[in-house]
Amino acid sequence: MQEHFLHYIWKHKKFQIDNLRIESGDLIEVVSVGQHNLDSGPDFFNAKLRIGDQLWAGNVEIHVKSSDWFLHNHEKDPAYDNVILHVVWEHDIEVFRKDNSVIPTLVLKSVVAPDMLNHYSRLFIKNDKWINCEMDFANVEGFVINNWLERLYFERLEQKTELVKQYLKTSNNNWEAVCFKMLAKNFGLKVNGDAFLSMANSMDFTVVRKSQSSLLRLEALFFGQSGLLESDSENVYYNKLCQEYKFIKQKFGLNQDAVLPVKFFRLRPPNFPTIRLSQFANLYYEHKNLFSEIISASSLDDFYKLFKVNASGFWDTHYNFGKVSKLVVKTLSKSFIDLLLINTVLPLKFCYAKHVGNNEDEVILNIVSELDSEKNAIIDAFNSLKKVSESAMHSQALIQLKKEYCDKNGCLQCAIGHQLIT
Repeated sequence: MQEHFLHYIWKHKKFQIDNLRIESGDLIEVVSVGQHNLDSGPDFFNAKLRIGDQLWAGNVEIHVKSSDWFLHNHEKDPAYDNVILHVVWEHDIEVFRKDNSVIPTLVLKSVVAPDMLNHYSRLFIKNDKWINCEMDFANVEGFVINNWLERLYFERLEQKTELVKQYLKTSNNNWEAVCFKMLAKNFGLKVNGDAFLSMANSMDFTVVRKSQSSLLRLEALFFGQSGLLESDSENVYYNKLCQEYKFIKQKFGLNQDAVLPVKFFRLRPPNFPTIRLSQFANLYYEHKNLFSEIISASSLDDFYKLFKVNASGFWDTHYNFGKVSKLVVKTLSKSFIDLLLINTVLPLKFCYAKHVGNNEDEVILNIVSELDSEKNAIIDAFNSLKKVSESAMHSQALIQLKKEYCDKNGCLQCAIGHQLIT
């Protein structure tokens, strides 16, 4: 028996409540289980109990055995002076207050249904399962899963807003600058995300602002700060970029000391940093107030129009500054825009709405529910148990479920685990 399961039983009143009696034989009515305390001190604050004819208000402490009270040295801690009920699985010793009065004890072992114990044991049995409930996941009702996934999606958004808040602190609360940094990181994807972010962090956003009137200048700024303009070439476009970068580097006092090198290795050519940086420059050339436009957009079509940009004409026949390639216009693909929306745009929109006191939850939910489900090992594994991921809302929520609940054995805090146990 685990103490966290006893917390679950008490919190949700998963025990026989009719004719419930404490060890002394007195009837007890649980008016309120109290507030679950996840920090130090008693397990539940401000519970209300009626023992016999007396109404009590105070704290509840829970242990597997009564003797754990002394094992944890609670008798020496004044934080436990206000405990009005000791809830245990097994009662092996009386526990006293400082005035030598007995703390009432409720034993759960005899008032919890055997089926619940069997379900709990089945869920937490260790046999190299991918997730604890994989044997029963397919039997969980669809509406339980869907409602839970919607909650998990917004929980994941809440987590992502912490990163936005960090960027705000380092950007003097400039939302346009935060948007620039987050988009830069996501334009670099996994391989070059950190390098692109370091490039964005290497300059004040005012430098971008002052360069937006010229596409060549923006490209020179991004390429130069990323260390891509450091060799000799007879290429006319390359030399123009070098000239422009030399000018703006001196004008704005730029340096590349903290900028990480970009990588080409094992990347598909459409994801080469040259292509992505040119597309990124074109985006900021065409949209002078990109963050404001993101906040104003309210439909998926709005966003697809907003991010419909190409790399510059030179890149139609190149993937790097050297070899000529087959003519292909390097447009941001739908799948790439979807990733930007999932990882940057919608979290940013959600966080800003919270910041100004608006509620954009429905708009965000509608948009993310229209996006295709992501494909990765986590999503594939869940879908192999039961086809559940039909949109990006589902896939983001399933990632949250796996990382924050399944991997941490958080079944008792999960709606799916809750249904399987009861």
